[in-house]
Amino acid sequence: MRMMNEFEAQVLSDLSVLKAQMTGLMGDGNGGRLAELERRMDRHEQNWQRAKGFLAAVSVLFAVIEVAVVAWQRH
Repeated sequence: MRMMNEFEAQVLSDLSVLKAQMTGLMGDGNGGRLAELERRMDRHEQNWQRAKGFLAAVSVLFAVIEVAVVAWQRH
C-alpha cells in the first residue's frame, strides 16, 4: 500500500472538517442548526400572522366606532 503525500493528507483532513461542520449544520438525524432555524422562522411567521390578524380586527373596530360617532353627530 502506498503512502499518502502531503496534499492528499491535507485534502482528507479538510474533508473531515467539512463533514463535521455539515453534521453540525444539518444534524445527525435529530436536526441541526438549520432545523432549529426553521422552527424559529415558523414561530416568527405564526406570530406575524397573529399580529396582522389583531391589527385587522382593531382597524375594523375603529371603523365601526367612527361610523357610530359620525351617525351620532348627524342626529
